[in-house]
Amino acid sequence: MAAVTAPAVRAERLFRFFHSGDEEVLALRGVSVSLAAGEWLAVTGPSGSGKSTLLACLAGLDEPDGGSVWVAGRRITRRPDTARAVLRARHVGVLFQSGNLLEHLTVAQNIRFARRLAKQPHGTDGVRERLGTVGLEDRGSALPGELSGGQVARAGLAVAMANDPAVLIADEPTGELDELTERAILGLLAARAANGTAVLVASHSPAVTRAADRVVELRDGQFVEKGKR
Repeated sequence: MAAVTAPAVRAERLFRFFHSGDEEVLALRGVSVSLAAGEWLAVTGPSGSGKSTLLACLAGLDEPDGGSVWVAGRRITRRPDTARAVLRARHVGVLFQSGNLLEHLTVAQNIRFARRLAKQPHGTDGVRERLGTVGLEDRGSALPGELSGGQVARAGLAVAMANDPAVLIADEPTGELDELTERAILGLLAARAANGTAVLVASHSPAVTRAADRVVELRDGQFVEKGKR
């Protein structure tokens, strides 16, 4: 009998509460999701629907008030912050709309630092490979402030992929990019999915939803399935 492979990321009945003065806001209402290796899921929904909260919980950046998350077969919820950070560094790539790079480090140093956190070899070959993947072979010695907007986006993706993650989680990664750069980033994400990484992207972009294997909409903290390619 063939072995059953655990999903790259799985969440069961996630709840997340926030308080604003005397008002309680229920950001996530029992959300469940599962992604297999190589699957690309796009999460849409209006601002304030809970997309960023969901991604933070899946990445171990936030702890849900109820429910559980597993990444690469390991439970990341209900653990100390340090334990969550270790699991995230080893198994999760995180890409935000901005702020993915340490400004005082070069692009190569950013990648090397991410690989060191993941306990992976951080020699020249691994860094050069990540730079080549995103077309920045000649920009490894540049500081983030010396890059164009498109180069910053590609460098951020290189850092997110530095640990060879089981799951790549991206929050509006193309929101500030022109159409040409957006296509380039989506092509890189598609290539990563084709190599077996589960890709989960929260976005308002129609281009992102067209590229994904599956699309769900988050409304009032709950999922509504939109379709599959």
